[in-house]
Amino acid sequence: MSEWKGKQLAEISEEEAKTVCAEVRDELLRSVSHTGGHLASNLGVVELTVALHRVFDFETDRLVFDVGHQCYPHKMLTGRAERMDTMRQLGGLSGFPKPNESDADAFIAGHASNSISVALGMARARTLLHRDYRVVALLGDGALTGGLAYEGLADAGGSGEKLIVILNDNGMSIKKNVGGIARLLERQHLRPGYLRFKRGYGRVLHSVPGGIHLYNLNHRIKRSIKGSFLPSTFFEDMGFDYVGPVDGHDVTELTRLLRWADNLPGPVVFHVLTTKGKGYEPAERTPEFYHGVSPFDPEQGVDPAACPRDFSAVFGETLTQLAREDARICAVTAAMQSGTGLDSFAEACPERLFDVGIAEGHAVAMCAGMAKQGMIPVFAVYSTFLQRAYDMLLHDVAMQNLHVVFAVDRAGLVGADGETHQGVFDLAYLSTVPHMTVLCPANYAELRSMLRAAVYDYDGPVAVRYPRGQECARLVQDTSAQRDCVVRPGEQFTLAGYGTMLDELLAAAEQLEAEGVSCEVVKCNQLIPLCSDHLMDSVKKTRRLLVAEEVIEHNSLGHALSFDLADQGVQMRSLILLDSGNDFVPHGTVPELRKRLGIDADSIVRRVKEALE
Repeated sequence: MSEWKGKQLAEISEEEAKTVCAEVRDELLRSVSHTGGHLASNLGVVELTVALHRVFDFETDRLVFDVGHQCYPHKMLTGRAERMDTMRQLGGLSGFPKPNESDADAFIAGHASNSISVALGMARARTLLHRDYRVVALLGDGALTGGLAYEGLADAGGSGEKLIVILNDNGMSIKKNVGGIARLLERQHLRPGYLRFKRGYGRVLHSVPGGIHLYNLNHRIKRSIKGSFLPSTFFEDMGFDYVGPVDGHDVTELTRLLRWADNLPGPVVFHVLTTKGKGYEPAERTPEFYHGVSPFDPEQGVDPAACPRDFSAVFGETLTQLAREDARICAVTAAMQSGTGLDSFAEACPERLFDVGIAEGHAVAMCAGMAKQGMIPVFAVYSTFLQRAYDMLLHDVAMQNLHVVFAVDRAGLVGADGETHQGVFDLAYLSTVPHMTVLCPANYAELRSMLRAAVYDYDGPVAVRYPRGQECARLVQDTSAQRDCVVRPGEQFTLAGYGTMLDELLAAAEQLEAEGVSCEVVKCNQLIPLCSDHLMDSVKKTRRLLVAEEVIEHNSLGHALSFDLADQGVQMRSLILLDSGNDFVPHGTVPELRKRLGIDADSIVRRVKEALE
């Protein structure tokens, strides 16, 4: 595509702007079908992104994305179009805004609902430092299901700071949005002409004798009538000027109204109506299938039936079966029904599935209330999103030792989504929650057994954590009845781990066996509180231990074992702890990241041989 960027876009004609939109959309479809990534959300913001770049200069002005998965057109318009084929690849472009890629990326974004707060901070910094730049927050209506967005709206509206909040309203986050804010936006029909009339009317009345009293009287009457019919007062009552709704696929009108909104003196809500997946008919028809995609043939489209069976699907099937047997079981999701495998549950038990929107803290607190009154709530949530509800884990669930089950999906490395989505922190923060039990299956049979046990065999909070993707290839038996177990006997070195890392450990043991080194592989099933009787027996025999895991170093299994060994006075010849370290993990495939972190089979073999030497 043509390399449009910076001031060039500010100077192009309306016809050229339409051409740029067509080129961006074509390149989006071509590149994402090649690399995989977020497609429907990016197709929906093409015209909006081009219009923004015609009005603002984001080398100096600040554009703060919410979630950030809709930033691909922005990257293409800021000098990165030629690198789109590296998107989400190891060492290539990130699928989210990254300031170290470009000065035009104002802030890292990967979770939802924080953009208004961040943008307000930037606006206040501008005022305090006497700088000159514009600040824009771009969030979807799905982000408005998160409470943090309202904290930001309330503060920004009363701040008087010049700030534009663009509400990209497509009626969806991944699936159709839920809750009161979605219904409010559906009823929104206020046009910008009303705001122009209101300002002109106010100036006229304030300039004539007695006009201010007439204006105040009319204002009170108008607010009473408008408040009964027009939900725009929701934003205006917070202190915003409201513009919209605007056709989000009319680049000419978007550009004109953005320039007009940019001349308003205070905070503005700019309401844009878009179609997710715009311009690619399969994505418009079923946008949930094209939210996040693997590489595909754009001529054939994505075939949902061709997606391989994974942990999420097995979880959903198992929970549905349990719910059919027990009316106390309910499922809770935070706008991730399909992603967490709950579509089958929604069909079988719709009255017991609760999608609360992007509101993990609320979800956990609600689960606590349900558990207190006798239900068995199961909250299906990605590891990286559960950390948003840490306070509720402590205060609302653990403090009263309530029986809430957490199905922690995407635990460990997730690959191409990168730093904001790697599930490497859950073991660390869950280990600090009193009364918490954490189980970790390696295959689908163990997930079924552990989920049933979590529902019926434990008191208090229980988390079952499992990775994105498929089960262990080398471990086929169900070992869930034991808290830890030996899955491969050996004499010289103990290799320990859990989950699908058993594939790497067993592969390493096989390689070492071929070279004359006998390794015992021990699998831990219950990580918190740690049960390691078989593991300790193995280590006391070999006096050598290597632990490999896809979590940060702090509060890892390796750390817990090293303390237990010290407490028991076990004299070690070798103790090797392999993990993701104490930094964020970039994007790449899981095998590439395991190799980079030194937790793949080859790295394990090398470390064992070094220790034996």
